[in-house]
Amino acid sequence: MDKRYEVYALADGHFYDTPDRLAAEGTRQAAPLFAAAERPVPAGWHTARGGDWLTFTPVDGEGAPVDSPAQGWKIHSTATRENAGRIAETVWDYCVPRRIPFKFVPSPHLLHLRNAKYAGRDTSGKFVTVYPADEGQLHEILRELGDQLKGCEGPYILTDLRWEQGPLYVRYGAFARRYVVDERGTLVPAVADGAGTLVPDRRAPSFQVPEWVTLPEFLRPQLEARAATTVGDLPYRIEKALHFSNGGGVYAGTDTRDGRRVVLKEARPYAGLASDGADAVARLERERDALKRAAGTGVVPEVLDWFTLGEHRFLVMEFVEGKPLNSFFAHRHPLLGPDPDPAEVRDYTAWALRVHRAVERAVEQIHERGIVFNDLHVFNIMVAPDDESVTLIDFEAAAPVEENGRQTVAHPGFFAPPDRRGTDVDRYALACLRLALFLPVTTLFVVDRGKAAHLADVIAEEFPDVPRAFLDEAVAEITRGARGGLGPAGPVRPGDWPDSRDSMVKAILASATPHRDDRLFPGDIAQFGDGGGLGLAHGAAGVLYALEQGAGQRYEEGERWLLDRTATPPPGTPLGLYDGLAGVAHVLAGLGHRDRALDLITGILRENWQNLSSDLNGGLAGLGLVLGDLARTTGERDLAARAAEAADILVQRLAEPVPDQPRQRAGLLRGASGPALFLVRWFEQTGDRRYLEAAAEALRRDLDRCVERDGGLEVDEGWRTLPYLGDGSAGIGLVLDDWLAHGTDDTGRFEAARTAILTASHSRFYAQPGLFQGRAGMILHLGRTTAPAADPARTARQIDGLGWLAMDYQGQLAFPGHQMMRLSMDLATGTAGCLLALASVLEPESGARLPFLPPPSAATTRGRVT
Repeated sequence: MDKRYEVYALADGHFYDTPDRLAAEGTRQAAPLFAAAERPVPAGWHTARGGDWLTFTPVDGEGAPVDSPAQGWKIHSTATRENAGRIAETVWDYCVPRRIPFKFVPSPHLLHLRNAKYAGRDTSGKFVTVYPADEGQLHEILRELGDQLKGCEGPYILTDLRWEQGPLYVRYGAFARRYVVDERGTLVPAVADGAGTLVPDRRAPSFQVPEWVTLPEFLRPQLEARAATTVGDLPYRIEKALHFSNGGGVYAGTDTRDGRRVVLKEARPYAGLASDGADAVARLERERDALKRAAGTGVVPEVLDWFTLGEHRFLVMEFVEGKPLNSFFAHRHPLLGPDPDPAEVRDYTAWALRVHRAVERAVEQIHERGIVFNDLHVFNIMVAPDDESVTLIDFEAAAPVEENGRQTVAHPGFFAPPDRRGTDVDRYALACLRLALFLPVTTLFVVDRGKAAHLADVIAEEFPDVPRAFLDEAVAEITRGARGGLGPAGPVRPGDWPDSRDSMVKAILASATPHRDDRLFPGDIAQFGDGGGLGLAHGAAGVLYALEQGAGQRYEEGERWLLDRTATPPPGTPLGLYDGLAGVAHVLAGLGHRDRALDLITGILRENWQNLSSDLNGGLAGLGLVLGDLARTTGERDLAARAAEAADILVQRLAEPVPDQPRQRAGLLRGASGPALFLVRWFEQTGDRRYLEAAAEALRRDLDRCVERDGGLEVDEGWRTLPYLGDGSAGIGLVLDDWLAHGTDDTGRFEAARTAILTASHSRFYAQPGLFQGRAGMILHLGRTTAPAADPARTARQIDGLGWLAMDYQGQLAFPGHQMMRLSMDLATGTAGCLLALASVLEPESGARLPFLPPPSAATTRGRVT
């Protein structure tokens, strides 16, 4: 579970959206602001709202910003909800008369979200930023403003160095928005090094001084004070970090006095806030008290110690042997293969029912001790080595039964509705667990609890030994008090073509927000990064492409929106095919807006594009494909020369030894298969077989990262294996098909690999519907592959399975996005991608395809980039 998504699910009930759009609870009005944010803008100042920040910049008589450094030592102030208003006003009153630029988080709810449990650790605690002109002013501000704010508390800012014992912190970094391509080939925020060269502005959650910067002498005592706190004097040896959150860490260790294995849980004061405002320390105290109250039941860890180190609190508990329940899905779930063995289905069913009963008994025992767990989910249930006994862990949200309170911390797939209080919160989670053990997609219930009835029907069909009463009781509990619902399978089934096509188009268009500047269609949270609302994967370009390719539909208002916002692309917009401007250029050119496409490409070529990564998503492979296509359609020789240069760079990189990197990526988007795709297409355009040979080397590199699993071939990421189109083996299979149309692999490895990849594309269960990381990608691959073993009946099963995750949006067919907590309309994760995949199979004459991946017959007969 990617915890970044939770905060983007707060502002809207259907789609991911930015936290600054969150309304005041129980109203449709904007959440209240701090008083300083509502002050009139003083003369000689410009103010602007950007994301979480309200920025104040001094301007000259003509309204232009006054010159200030592009980088340097910046000052941050931390804050709590209680003192933030005072701090903002104090900073305003100090900075405005001195004409010092500054910014602050303008509302209490945004400050709360910055300090919440799963907020980013690199931004946690930062409430105010002040930009000194030089080191002399830095020291002056720290002394003077520090004196005025003495005694104000707040969470520790992990990236910064604390000034004395107050709320001020310092870090060297960028003031202005400048960007550079980093060693991974990604466009990132930049600072200039000692030679004036732009380098990445590192923002890890620890204080670091760039090597070309000298720490001012007045900060040296602060650094020494920071280094004075160590774990060396503890009677525990910390051996492994199990988990990090904004509230602290969880560590496995050993008690050095007796050799006993222990778990140490850390809590940072004022950080890791729950919805009720409780910080990590308060929640850790709750956990300690609940565990002591449940001691002796045998279903919770034993408390061993409680201490403070450097203002952080630590709870020491016994180490619980076993594995979290969620880890069993990858190894035991029978639907992960293409043809579930009925005996395995029966065995799994019996085991799941036994485990659920064990969890029920454990919850009953803690209820008898007067405790509500309040955070029951598959990650907080440890299954012992006997495969049946369970222990409940992570009691920081626990509360006394008599309080009859609401949930304050929850996993999205087990999040109780507001009307559930006290022990009913745990009963709701137990009902969700009944379904999640068989179909772990209960995060859909945060969008519509009515989906439970449909999932129960699917479970009954796939797991015939599950008692129907077991499922019906779960559905009754989950839907109690819910309004409406989807019915058995949503508005229409995906296979009901063309009705499903028309319904998806209506849903997509109904979701459009052309009045907004940041995005046109709701999609993944990635669209809220720099320029993310524009691109092919998550932005407007991808949806416009899918509408035209998958339904022959033009959305002129959307095209105007994209043209308006690419006249001057936002600073920092990535350059690549799927993540940035090259993809936008490709889509606009295909829609007839060739001049704008060429303008965007000209801008890209002014950057240091040769240093981009090699991949398809944001690197040279994707850019090369766009350059080659535009060269073909426009006759621009310079574009052809740049495409050839990109191809030659990739050939040169592939001739070098394989980088020794522990997490080398594989697959279509971020692996070597993306460069292979470009080189195959460039071979088709030039006839030069060295590009085809280099493509073969690229494919071999990706296949070296794959492992066999249940007869299929999947990308091995070390902790999981992936069959998907974007980062998994299905994407490799797409390019293998195209390479084999031109070349012969004498070893037979490529033929064997694409057959095994085909098997991996037949699994009965995929956790998400999306094109790049879900079942829609399997459908597109199965409909396109030229592998001899391809079976249309299996493709039809996957289309049917896509319906398991079908959702309703305004009476039309839509699909959830990544993490399944909200709907998405984008190409990579949502409804647009599902539309494109279904059209490629159910209406093949439409020619619907991913960019540069036409039906194989078209790719091989035209002999040029398409």
